[in-house]
Amino acid sequence: MKSQNSGNPVYLVVVCLVATLGGLLFGYDTAVISGGIVFLRQYFQLSPAAEGWAASSALLGCVVGAGLAGTLNDHFGRKKVMLLSAVLFIVCAVGTALPRTLNEFVFFRFIGGIGVGAASMTSPLYIAEVSPARIRGRMVSLNQLAIVSGMLVVYFVNYFIAGLGDETWKVNQSWRWMFASQNIPGLLFLVLLFLVPESPRWLAQRGREDRALAVLARVNGEQQAPVELQRIREALDKEGQSLLQVFQPGMRLVLIIGIMLAVLQQVTGINVFLYYAPEIFKRIAGAQTDVALLQTVVIGAVNLLFTLVAIGTVDRWGRKPLMIAGFAGMGISLFALGFAAYLQRTDIWILVFILGYIASFALSVGPVTWVILSEIFPTRIRGRAMSIATVCLWMANYAVSQTFPMMDQQDWLVAHFHHALPFWLYGGFCGVAIIFLAAFVPETKAKSLEEIESLWLR
Repeated sequence: MKSQNSGNPVYLVVVCLVATLGGLLFGYDTAVISGGIVFLRQYFQLSPAAEGWAASSALLGCVVGAGLAGTLNDHFGRKKVMLLSAVLFIVCAVGTALPRTLNEFVFFRFIGGIGVGAASMTSPLYIAEVSPARIRGRMVSLNQLAIVSGMLVVYFVNYFIAGLGDETWKVNQSWRWMFASQNIPGLLFLVLLFLVPESPRWLAQRGREDRALAVLARVNGEQQAPVELQRIREALDKEGQSLLQVFQPGMRLVLIIGIMLAVLQQVTGINVFLYYAPEIFKRIAGAQTDVALLQTVVIGAVNLLFTLVAIGTVDRWGRKPLMIAGFAGMGISLFALGFAAYLQRTDIWILVFILGYIASFALSVGPVTWVILSEIFPTRIRGRAMSIATVCLWMANYAVSQTFPMMDQQDWLVAHFHHALPFWLYGGFCGVAIIFLAAFVPETKAKSLEEIESLWLR
């Protein structure tokens, strides 16, 4: 129902949900490897380093995609970048289903990674620029909900496909169907994007104020739209014309905060569990392949459930308290999991500690990091500045994903630490994150993007 004062909430939700399909594909594309890597390793006879390369090659594409997306966003708009991402997802789905060699598989995973990297920053950026301040945290958190929904869906898909044949069929064919299944959400994203408008802040930046005002009227209401447009004009007038502005004294701090939050989200180990969960359950808990895939579904379900809790709390409790509580819960769970691995426990506690870690991440660090990154940079250079932070995020993700199999299967480390060392290392980074948040990160709850911008410009 549309109001002159509050706009059309149904329209806003629909537009944001379409944008979050980029997040769903982000989750689907990155997590599909969790089911396929078990059989890929056998099909291509992969060493631990090659296994890490097969899993993490997409993340190098993510670095490239996030790096290019900043400039593309600022020059061509948020919508066109999301359209490009959808096309790259589809190309990846076809290519990774039909490789004859590992190099071919890695190439198409890299192509898909470019799409993931571009979408990972563009979808939350677009949602933040469309949404009113009072509900922006919840709207941007929908993107994280879409990411974990994509992961949960693909965990079910992987489990279902793996059960369709015998062991020989699984090794030779099941992983191909897992990767081919990405075509369905990719095509859906591509078609629905033609129905959403461009970001009003990007339109105003490009001098298309009539179109910007029309979008703002549908989102904020006809009476509030001119007020919002004037705030955008004032913010743009205060900003410089160059990316160099982000390195000026008032901006250096916000850039450092963005980069640190992005890196800390990754080096605390989340994607180890999302990409290698079946392998962790097999090596540490002694589970069979089918049971390990089913336990991975449980991880996806907990991830989704607690992300829903985060959406309901991020605009009430604030960003900073949620982040500190989340990193604390993750750290405790990681150290407990490390001790369980060190003592060579193979009981239910392994699953309990992993689920405690996932719940803590989903409640806070997962969605709230993206909320903060989408809020803190000035409008004119928001795309490129967020791109810098997102590139650092994907580089950290690559480093963790590449090194985990090497640490986890290194004979000397296993002999001395029994698979515990990686988890203790990630737990230590959780402590670093808590100290950094307490010392440097301001609270941005209920502030408009222009108010947050004024904070840094002062």
